[in-house]
Amino acid sequence: MKNLDESLLTDIPPFRKLQNAQIREILDSAIPKRFDAGVSVFEEGMDADRFYLLLDGHIRVIRTTPEGEQVIALYIASGQLFGLAPALGRKQYPATAMTADECLTLSWPTRIWPEFVAKYDGFATETYKIVGSRVDEMHSRIVEMATQHVEQRVACSLLRLINQTGKKVAKGVEIEFPITRQNISEMTGTTLHTVSRLLSAWQKAGIIVSGRRKITVIKPDELVLLTGAKA
Repeated sequence: MKNLDESLLTDIPPFRKLQNAQIREILDSAIPKRFDAGVSVFEEGMDADRFYLLLDGHIRVIRTTPEGEQVIALYIASGQLFGLAPALGRKQYPATAMTADECLTLSWPTRIWPEFVAKYDGFATETYKIVGSRVDEMHSRIVEMATQHVEQRVACSLLRLINQTGKKVAKGVEIEFPITRQNISEMTGTTLHTVSRLLSAWQKAGIIVSGRRKITVIKPDELVLLTGAKA
């Protein structure tokens, strides 16, 4: 890891309070790995032997229901930690981490988690903030599933994605990573047919542009109205 500069981590919250020498220690103890799109970094139920930092790319966090159906619980963007089973007191990963596009990660063995927490100022507090925000997001998703109509849930999911990972393009705000209608159906607890029908209608109305594995939101205010909230 000698070829990675300390500046790589200085703006990432769990490491931003650290001195360069401490960041150097962290980089020297890390293992880098590149993953192709559509592969698992780890799977639900596996022993949580490492925790990860996503340097580049996007991760889908997938849970499997007792009936065997897959549900996309979260998306993780670059610059975030994941595989945080030790922060949850878990010995196994509670979900599968699947790459949405090509990803570059750093990882460390879980056995040195207590050392990170004790030695590096701000690591623990910032990590638990991350865990808390993800729990809040999943709680919001559960409320949406229980109280909202399908159209509202799909609109909420698209808004959440452009807020978290959107990039401005000529026509509007594009979801930065490849996403399919099947992915959206797995996020919102509905069928592929329903998602396709809704996205086609919204494209016809000029609210979005939906292409092959790409979605651009042209009129975010219209999506806000579709959630039932006020723009």
